[in-house]
Amino acid sequence: MTSRRKFLKNLTYGASALYLAGCTPSMGNKYSYITGRVDAGKMNPVYYWTDIMLQTVRDQSVNPPRATRAFAMGHLAGFLAVNGIYDQYDQNFVDIGTGPRDADPAVAYGVACSEAMADAFQSVFTFDRMEFLNKFPSSDAKTRGIQWGRAVADKIIKLRTRDGAEPSQSEFYLGRYPRREGPLKWSPTGPFYGALEGPAFSTFNRGLLPGWGAQKPWVMQETKQWRAPEFPDHRSDEFARQYHKIRLLGGSDSIMRSPEQTQIAFFWEDGPRGITPPGHWQLLAMQLLQDKNLSFIEQARAFALMSMAQADSGITTWDSKFHHDILRPETAIRSRTLAFGNASPLIEQDENWESLIPTPPFPAYTSGHSTFSGTSAKMLALVLGRDDIYFSGASPDLVNWPRQLTDVTRSWPSLSACADEAGASREYGGIHWSADNVEGLKTGRRLAEYIFNNAFKRKV
Repeated sequence: MTSRRKFLKNLTYGASALYLAGCTPSMGNKYSYITGRVDAGKMNPVYYWTDIMLQTVRDQSVNPPRATRAFAMGHLAGFLAVNGIYDQYDQNFVDIGTGPRDADPAVAYGVACSEAMADAFQSVFTFDRMEFLNKFPSSDAKTRGIQWGRAVADKIIKLRTRDGAEPSQSEFYLGRYPRREGPLKWSPTGPFYGALEGPAFSTFNRGLLPGWGAQKPWVMQETKQWRAPEFPDHRSDEFARQYHKIRLLGGSDSIMRSPEQTQIAFFWEDGPRGITPPGHWQLLAMQLLQDKNLSFIEQARAFALMSMAQADSGITTWDSKFHHDILRPETAIRSRTLAFGNASPLIEQDENWESLIPTPPFPAYTSGHSTFSGTSAKMLALVLGRDDIYFSGASPDLVNWPRQLTDVTRSWPSLSACADEAGASREYGGIHWSADNVEGLKTGRRLAEYIFNNAFKRKV
């Protein structure tokens, strides 16, 4: 067992020795996402609880916006608990005070993170928390870490109790966003996709979380300031171009889409029964950050920043979706062509058109995949100080597309290239317009820069 002095030194100067303090989860668990992605010797409480969050998202089939809220609550509480002990970074908009200097920071992180995410998931993690805490020997520092972690979690829970997310459990507009009038108006989508396997979506459902964009932001000051510009007019040449592109590229029987583009569409689909698009980036972040010799508090800060950025990305994306209220390509191509009044020869109706992958049940503009990916990749680049990092990854979940993704590994020359691919995947899959992808990536990257530059700066 390492001495207390050595343990604190490891926390301050490098995360690589954290496992010596006994906080390594059992590796090789078939239900774990970090097995094979994170070296056992580089584990720390941040990865331990992030892995449990990802498993919970999968097991509860949590949708992407709700997943980001849980990530943000857990990671923010964990970071603030550690920072309250070390007092290295400004607290900004979350004043939780100063913690006891002799509290065990790893214990405080685990308790704060687990209790805050339990509230977000509306679940309990009693046995996970007990397993985690049993790895630490009894001591006054452990006791104070538990007490401080609980105090921080309570403050984060109170901070987000009335944030506006709760009314969004109802799939009713409740007057928060007026419906669009005209041929671009979103309508519930059907079961019209051509992949042989895939997730089962309920069809012709009400829009998912129509009030999510109206909730309290995490870091961004005013949601409307991040709202996407107007979607192209349905009578314009630009709309005709985007219509033509998605009809030819995104159809299930497309001859324009390459085999690699088809693989990309499935690789990033990240639909139900998996860890979601933002969860996919959480996993990539653990994979990439483990070798960067960041201290424990730096790891905690990195994930707090990324999760808050993802959460704000979800809010601004859903704000744009339900403010602009734009239909999906499926509806446009199968039944709305004549209503557009567009004289371009590029506008051709196809009543039998099917997208490659299932169309999600909410408006198109902007793309959540693109915004989440732009935000996550840019935040990782800012944390690491560079974008040009070559890396590879396999699909985190094979349950939806086992035939298409088993033994598939993809590689990227940079973080931004990875985000570009994830965004484009939704066009290859036939479920998003080009504008959805372009504006989503743009907003996500801007948002990451804003949050990185304004949240939790190191004290002088």
